[in-house]
Amino acid sequence: MTGSRYLLTHDRHSVLVDCGLFQGVKNIRSRNWKPFPVDARDVSAVVLTHAHLDHSGYLPRFMKEGFRGAVWATPATRELAAILLEDSAHLQEEDARHANRHGYSKHHPAEPLYTADDAQRVMKQFRSTGFGEPVQVGPFTIRFSRAGHILGAACVRVECAGRSITFSGDVGRPQDLVMLPPEPLRASDWLVLESTYGDRLHPSEDAAEQLAAIVNRTVARGGTVLLPSFAVGRAQVLMHLLASLMDARRIPDLPVFLDSPMAIDVTGVFRHFNADHKLDAHALQRLDERVTCTRKPEQSEQLSSSRYPKVILAGAGMLNGGRILHHLLAFGADARSTLVITGYQAEGTRGDALLKGARSLRMFGREVPIDCEVTQLDGLSAHADYAEMLAWLKPIGQAPRQVFVTHGEPVAADMLRQHLARELGWSACVPEQGDEFELD
Repeated sequence: MTGSRYLLTHDRHSVLVDCGLFQGVKNIRSRNWKPFPVDARDVSAVVLTHAHLDHSGYLPRFMKEGFRGAVWATPATRELAAILLEDSAHLQEEDARHANRHGYSKHHPAEPLYTADDAQRVMKQFRSTGFGEPVQVGPFTIRFSRAGHILGAACVRVECAGRSITFSGDVGRPQDLVMLPPEPLRASDWLVLESTYGDRLHPSEDAAEQLAAIVNRTVARGGTVLLPSFAVGRAQVLMHLLASLMDARRIPDLPVFLDSPMAIDVTGVFRHFNADHKLDAHALQRLDERVTCTRKPEQSEQLSSSRYPKVILAGAGMLNGGRILHHLLAFGADARSTLVITGYQAEGTRGDALLKGARSLRMFGREVPIDCEVTQLDGLSAHADYAEMLAWLKPIGQAPRQVFVTHGEPVAADMLRQHLARELGWSACVPEQGDEFELD
């Protein structure tokens, strides 16, 4: 699911499509420390499908290993990457400081994977181009097409020596609440296809209706609604839903706080790229009127100490760090309050544990009881499910020679492979990490 990296080579030239960070449980994260399988100095360029860290988060480390080429991305991806990479670097530095304080690292002293200075330096290698505009890197001609999913997200088409290969990146949904739908794909000799929801269909329930019911019953109890949310995309969708529900009088007017400096910055990027999403000027203004942004730590602490009914959106979306943990420490034992899981939870994360029935969490060195209501808000995924994916692919008509199904858990990837074979008649395989293919 994480650490997306695909290397294309032709003669002496090579292009890396995505340069992602491995995330999740410790044995997966440890892959970030392994040497890159090729010399970073030999890679001509990196091409990013989008800014999420599982697609971009290894870039500062790759630069430290000697990569000196250009990083090609859409303008919105470039803006988002600057925010996410610096935040990731601060987390790497904090993890190293924590390991040194408590002495649990096998390396002495513990070092961060990369620093904030590294993140700022790699941004100087970024170059941006719009959707549909060709970029030439040696023998490779590269074009981006809109993928939906998040701001700037793109499918990457690469043409070389009379052949073509398309990398889907993460594919958005046709009826997303905020993002524009993915553009139709052109026929391609080969296709590398994500499979996050390859074995699932999204629920048909109305997410707005679900959220309204959650807020109303929590407010009736006098509790606080905690919404752990990813800074890019999910936070903006939730703010838009809450503002719309209050405007429609489907929930009471109550304080809503965005307690995430990174999500606040990302919301600013939405204003810069208003042609790339569905929120018009009025909708964006409504967010300003309905949502209070809290940047300072002392503001966040005041939210945790207050007991009036409210909604708090804070990172991180999988409860693996961030301000949401401090709010959960304050409200997790309060039976009046509600914690709402709003997105995919990787195996081994606190969010995953709660969905599996855990009633306590290890936080800040101790077990914290969770007596508040824990519920899940379905239908907000930014990934197409397998039916939406097939509907998006079917108009291509001409089958690729081969589809490489990647970026999904094993069952999801294999189920999508089967759907492609049965319903479209396409040849598909699920590669293992490190597999190599000759495209001729």
